[in-house]
Amino acid sequence: MPRRGLILQTRTHWLLLGLALLCSLVLFLYLLECAPQTDGNASLPGVVGESYGREYYQALLQEQEEHYQTRATSLKRQIAQLKQELQEMSEKMRSLQERKNLGANGIGYQGNKEQAPSDLLEFLHSQIDKAEVSTGAKLPSEYGVIPFESFTLMKVFQLEMGLTRHPEEKPVRKDKRDELVEVIEAGLEVINNPDEDDEQEDEDGPLGEKLIFNENDFIEGYYRTERDKGTQYELFFKKADLMEYRHVTLFRPFGPLMKVKSEMIDISRSIINIIVPLAERTEAFVQFMQNFRDVCIHQDKRIHLTVVYFGKEGLSKVKSILESVTSESNFHNYTLVSLNEEFNRGRGLNVGARAWDKGEVLMFFCDVDIYFSAEFLNSCRLNAEPGSQKRFWLLARFWVWNDMSVSIRFPNCWWI
Repeated sequence: MPRRGLILQTRTHWLLLGLALLCSLVLFLYLLECAPQTDGNASLPGVVGESYGREYYQALLQEQEEHYQTRATSLKRQIAQLKQELQEMSEKMRSLQERKNLGANGIGYQGNKEQAPSDLLEFLHSQIDKAEVSTGAKLPSEYGVIPFESFTLMKVFQLEMGLTRHPEEKPVRKDKRDELVEVIEAGLEVINNPDEDDEQEDEDGPLGEKLIFNENDFIEGYYRTERDKGTQYELFFKKADLMEYRHVTLFRPFGPLMKVKSEMIDISRSIINIIVPLAERTEAFVQFMQNFRDVCIHQDKRIHLTVVYFGKEGLSKVKSILESVTSESNFHNYTLVSLNEEFNRGRGLNVGARAWDKGEVLMFFCDVDIYFSAEFLNSCRLNAEPGSQKRFWLLARFWVWNDMSVSIRFPNCWWI
């Protein structure tokens, strides 16, 4: 048995060796058949049985070169056409920009006055001189005052509707939306490209670049229309990381806008003295102090509170409320004036105003039912000037019947 297995194994080895030699022979013959011929007259790659010489390859190179030259010429022609179209579009854009500048600077911003007829400019300036922009007008009563409407990027707060409808509305009419957008863009143009006579300093950003305002920096605006003269616009802009506000006054004398002035307003040191006359209504005073703590103490921090209390009943509770706020919030900027007489709102406001003796201050005559926000306080600062009246009148009437709440017609401030 061992011998027979050895013979079988030997035959298997010889068989494998023969197969390997056969495969090697076949591969050798294949390589000989596929090897390129070195004879100069032999066939070259191409059509089988056809010979190619030097002239053939020169003609082939010439053909390829002509093809690429034709392609390059076509591309150059297309580039020239695109350049011409780009130049035409640039000229159209330049022409539109010149028209826009002519309308904005020549008439609207007084940049190129010689481009507009002198009589038209004189008329427009006369409209500004007659309007209540820089000078006031003598009116018979408060009902003769033309009220301002307040607006933001998305909403308009209207006064003329009274209490019949909600004062906060979105401008659904396209002409009203376009008007407010144009006014905001004009205000940004005035701020970002100031004239030499503007009362504002050039500011740099945190990295030293020029400070550029955009529509997101628009805080709020006010406008009113004198029907025989034009529309006045008061715009306020503010960067999120800056304390200063930018105020722009524009006037549309039934035509393009005319810049009136552009100035910087710093309200970081403006203190508001909130004067509240009060008698007995301690529960309402608790609600008032809760709002006062959240808005004035925690957010604004530039407020003085003056409470003028009439009578003896409830006085101790009012003192306790003020002392509690003092201990909880470390707030000491308040004054409590006690009057042992019947409640009189005018008397209370007068006494509260005279109780202040710490220099210049903005006084806010407030009722205990009023709820306000930090934005409202900044609006008060922006629309008041030392030693003069407010820039605009805020007219509103309120009725409270059967303990029902009525809202005041001003953003961020309402009755509760």
